[in-house]
This record gives sequence, structure tokens and C-alpha cells, in this order.
Amino acid sequence: MAIKSSNTSAIANATGIEWDQWCAKLRAGGADEMTHKEMAGLAITGIPAAVENPEWWAQSVAVAYEQHIGKRVPGQAQDGTFQGSVSSTIDADLDTALERWVACVKDRKEFNGNELSEPARTSGSERWRYWRADFSDGTKAQVDIGLKGEKSSVAINITKAESPEQVSEWKSFWRQILAEFKG
Repeated sequence: MAIKSSNTSAIANATGIEWDQWCAKLRAGGADEMTHKEMAGLAITGIPAAVENPEWWAQSVAVAYEQHIGKRVPGQAQDGTFQGSVSSTIDADLDTALERWVACVKDRKEFNGNELSEPARTSGSERWRYWRADFSDGTKAQVDIGLKGEKSSVAINITKAESPEQVSEWKSFWRQILAEFKG
């Protein structure tokens, strides 16, 4: 399963700057030799003041440009590891969704052939509930539960994978767990 490249059309729509203009601006500013942080800093200087969440869009521009010049492949994080996510929506409030999630995974001895490297952790805020786990293969998972109307969105974010194939394996595993969770 392929991981999608950054959506340069969405960047152009949000910023009002076409992707080829972003490329020219970044190239002229020396972005090809910059770190990700420096590149995002350069990008933010070109984002119009009217754009909402300019820092997020600057990060998006930097990632897309890194993919464009071959410095990063889709799904690759700044540290060279890979990440991906799967999600679903359930008919439950935040607390009920988290309780159901914990009940679904608490007795598992292994996850995708791996053990927990430490006990899973839960936390929350006014708008979110979280479940975090670290696994023996070095990967991590964070379940983000947020309201989506009267329902809850449950997104499982996989990080620190060594390859896109490992992300794919984890995504397949988490889809099966989501199916059990919703069942």
C-alpha cells in the first residue's frame, strides 16, 4: 500500500500560491541545502497574512518541497523514520470511546507480533482523549479520540517505523483492531 505524497493542490488552495511558485521561491532562498526547520522558516515568510494556521502550512510546504527534491519520501518523518495512520468513527462520547478502546486492547499480550516495551498510557484534555504505547520493534502508536459531531473520531497514529512496509503492516493490524473495537 503506497503512502500518498503531500497534496500540493491543497497547499496552493490554502496559501493562494501555486506549487511551481513555491518551488521557485524556495529554490531561490536556498532551501535545497536547508534543514527542515530552516525550510519551514523560509516558507512562513512567503505565506500571506490572511492564511489561517500559517505555521502548519509552512510545515506542509517544507515537507512537500523535501519530497519534491527527493530529500524525503512520502510518509517519512524528519528523523528518517516512517509514519502513517488509520481512523474510524464510532457512536460514543469521548470518555466512552476511550473506555471501549482500553477494554479492547488491555488484555493483549502482543501487537502485530510485538510486545509493549512499557505499559500503555492514557491521558486527556477537554477536547481529546489519548492512548499511547511503545512497542518492542521501536514503533509507537498514539490513539487520538476527538469529537466529530455527536460521535467520536478514533485515529491511530503509527510513528518510528523503519520502512514504509512496516507502516503498512501496522496499518493492516490496526484496521483489524478497529474492526474489533467497533464490533
